Amino acid sequence: MFKINLFENNFSDRDKPLAYRMRPRDLDEIYGQEEILGKGRLLYRSIVADRLQSLILYGPPGTGKTSIAHVIARRTSSDFVRLNAVTSGVKEIREVIERAKKSLELHNRKTILFIDEIHRFNKAQQDALLPAVEEGIVILIGATTENPYFEVNSPLLSRSRIFRLNRLSKEDIINILKKALVDRERGLGDFDVEIGEEELETIAELSEGDGRTALNALELAVLTTAPDKTGKIYIDKNVIAESMQKKILNYDKDGDNHYDIISAFIKSMRGSDPDAALFWLAKMLEAGEDPRFIARRVMIHAAEDVGLADPQALLLAHAAVKAVEFVGMPEAQKPLGEAVLYISMARKSNFVVRAISSAREFVRNNDTGMVPAHLRDSSYRGAEELGHGIDYKYPHDYPGNYIKQQYLPEGLEGLKFYYPGQNSNELAIKKRLDHYREGNNED
Repeated sequence: MFKINLFENNFSDRDKPLAYRMRPRDLDEIYGQEEILGKGRLLYRSIVADRLQSLILYGPPGTGKTSIAHVIARRTSSDFVRLNAVTSGVKEIREVIERAKKSLELHNRKTILFIDEIHRFNKAQQDALLPAVEEGIVILIGATTENPYFEVNSPLLSRSRIFRLNRLSKEDIINILKKALVDRERGLGDFDVEIGEEELETIAELSEGDGRTALNALELAVLTTAPDKTGKIYIDKNVIAESMQKKILNYDKDGDNHYDIISAFIKSMRGSDPDAALFWLAKMLEAGEDPRFIARRVMIHAAEDVGLADPQALLLAHAAVKAVEFVGMPEAQKPLGEAVLYISMARKSNFVVRAISSAREFVRNNDTGMVPAHLRDSSYRGAEELGHGIDYKYPHDYPGNYIKQQYLPEGLEGLKFYYPGQNSNELAIKKRLDHYREGNNED
């Protein structure tokens, strides 16, 4: 029987890092990822039934990709082989496939091939895998921190199910740390460690959803802190900061300081000070602020304080939001920084905010009338008999694609909410708008 499990090494488990020792042994020991591993979910059912098909686990570091593979290795009745894309080439792939063929032919035994960091495989290496995956000779499990839609060949991708893992929550990481502190077999239960909830929360926040980073930091803090005369090891925030090689910033994500800093960040962009804006951005990122929260504020600011003075600002802000969602940190800090710099130096105008605020106030406090008959929907049978759409003038039928007609309800003609600002872009808009309001086209 052929079975290679490179999760196991020859040296003692006690010599391995804490993050390795605490790796989940079964599904109920995996924290987080309920969306894909909750009871009844497809991946959970596939593992329990040992009926896996090729799949790719995609997510940030330390979120459980290798842990899931480890659980599969313990549960499966198939041969389980692990390769690392950094150290394995086409030769190693072909050797595994050849052995998998023999195992299938001689013993009717399947082979699961786990490839860590599959995004590092080049096209030739991925192509070497494809026939074996397609024919069912091996069941592929790939793990990657990069978006597989960009990094994995389309033919291989189409034959695999993609499961996305999310960053672990603060609560998940705290639970992992607590378990490690009391586990005498694999964890730090033999040490008399004194660490408070606040310190555990600090590790969880600074680890930014990475369980491996959190466990490594805890282990380093415990092993490098001398016990007192009673044998107790006290872990405070200074020890944590040294262990994680991060300065613990004065930043409370749930308190006033959180709102003060985001306020300073926005006001720095509004005040066209790129250096100050980058300073506050950096402080938030270093303190572990959710980059999605920052990106949302940048996007709002682009419309609120730049607006039509430079519409490109909103496009860059939107691109930063998408980068945070699809690329993730730390790489997303680059498009996020670019958007912040662009918005900081863009011409400013709040006339978009004034216009929509004025319109909503009017609607709240006045009779808004009825939709004019010529603007009503005329796409259904009988609409014409009701007078809907009659006398509507289609602007594209007229010079300059414009014809003056009534767009507001009866009695509200001439109502104005938008008054362009005095910057160059809005002055051009004002000139065109004045022509339209006078009943002329731009030409």
